[in-house]
Amino acid sequence: MFKPNRKFQRHYDRLFRKNPAAANIFLLLAELADEKGQVQLGPLPEAEISCLLATRFDDCRAYQLPGGPKR
Repeated sequence: MFKPNRKFQRHYDRLFRKNPAAANIFLLLAELADEKGQVQLGPLPEAEISCLLATRFDDCRAYQLPGGPKR
């Protein structure tokens, strides 16, 4: 199970302020990555990421880390 550390949370927060959808793609890829940080996707990675995003998040533009956005 993926547990974000403070460095990841800071990077996510900074990215979320600029582009919420991109921040959630970043979070999704971090959750999918193996121990080496590699993500295995099929022959159509854009379609697969889009499907996974729709499945994983109710609202792909909402803040997804526990505790809410930092101010």
